[in-house]
Amino acid sequence: MTEPQDSVGFGSGSGSPSGSGSGSGSGPMVRAEGVHKFFGRLHVLRGIDLEVEPGEVMCVIGPSGSGKSTFLRCINHLEKIDSGRLWVDGDLVGYRQRGEKLHEMREREVAAQRRDIGMVFQRFNLFPHMTALENIMEAPVQVRGESKAAVRERAMDLLDRVGLSEKVASYPSQLSGGQQQRVAIARALAMEPKLMLFDEPTSALDPELVGDVLDVMRQLAVDGMTMVVVTHEMGFAREVGDSLVFMDAGAIVEQGRPRDVLTDPQHQRTQDFLSKVL
Repeated sequence: MTEPQDSVGFGSGSGSPSGSGSGSGSGPMVRAEGVHKFFGRLHVLRGIDLEVEPGEVMCVIGPSGSGKSTFLRCINHLEKIDSGRLWVDGDLVGYRQRGEKLHEMREREVAAQRRDIGMVFQRFNLFPHMTALENIMEAPVQVRGESKAAVRERAMDLLDRVGLSEKVASYPSQLSGGQQQRVAIARALAMEPKLMLFDEPTSALDPELVGDVLDVMRQLAVDGMTMVVVTHEMGFAREVGDSLVFMDAGAIVEQGRPRDVLTDPQHQRTQDFLSKVL
């Protein structure tokens, strides 16, 4: 297993994908180059290479244990990679390059990077003692130090955007799973991220509640939000996705336009997987 500080040799050695420094905004929103991740001896990610362009919706599919969620968590450094490099909007994620070595950032610096990356989990992770409105307001006020008045106005707009304007004063226990997930999406959007990550956002929902959450995500795509979505919803991937990645055993097996991959997969492993889920 290779430590991040020894991971030079992956890529060109420049500090950003274009070699132009941080946050240039002119290249891919996400770029992964030779990303490996281990949990002990388990090799979870095996050299992931991909790019996500600004405004693109990339859907990631694959069997359980294929590394999809782990890769998503690596994008915002909730999991540390063991070798390779990850950039978001031109900035190395979690590390600073000096010469030929990578040095891990302090947690405060990593937290600052995460402010630009919204993440929605399988479980909603709302604060149970806070109303829907308070859940959405918490991070902008506490993390970014914004005024409560300004954040409240934005939070009200976001609740309306996700179809929950009448649930302002409701606590999570008073909301259905689908409503909680829509509040979680609004909470992530309250930080005005440049990138949204979705980790199987509908997998914990009853089937009749899935549609409302997917509708919110469809509208985000229409609005131009860059999204990486780990999902089992093949219809969503086909209709909304700009690109589709099939992962298995920690590697990207196949990728391309969703309709192409879903209707005419080129690899036998992709064919076997899709034959069971379509």
